[in-house]
Amino acid sequence: MKTANDNFTINPIVQPVYLILFSIVLLIGCAQSSGWTPTVDTYGDPRAQYITQDERECKYLATQAADGSTTGQTARGAGEGAIGGAALGAIIGAIAGNAGAGAAIGAASGAFAGGAYRGISSDDKYKNAYANCMRNRGHNVID
Repeated sequence: MKTANDNFTINPIVQPVYLILFSIVLLIGCAQSSGWTPTVDTYGDPRAQYITQDERECKYLATQAADGSTTGQTARGAGEGAIGGAALGAIIGAIAGNAGAGAAIGAASGAFAGGAYRGISSDDKYKNAYANCMRNRGHNVID
């Protein structure tokens, strides 16, 4: 007995595109630092009344220091990784006898790796810049 799924196949050329898009969406969902704020100890802080204002300003500056949002950096890294991975995968695939499959696998792998690297790197820059900004304004930052 045939089912509706028996007739459904994904074009092998389009399949890597779906894999790349899925990888990018997955990474963007995981890479978000916009809700993070450093923990500030207000005991003995002569500038305690300015914490809210300083957090707002430092958050803005940290976003600039991290080259934009972590989400944007993850997407850029995924795009760059996909291009580099596809090129390398095509070369390896051509040697193995199937350049198309090599390019597809390379693009998907490169997108995931590039997005993860850029997202984590951007998140670290953001957190360091935010904490340093608060410290430079005289606050005791714990983490």
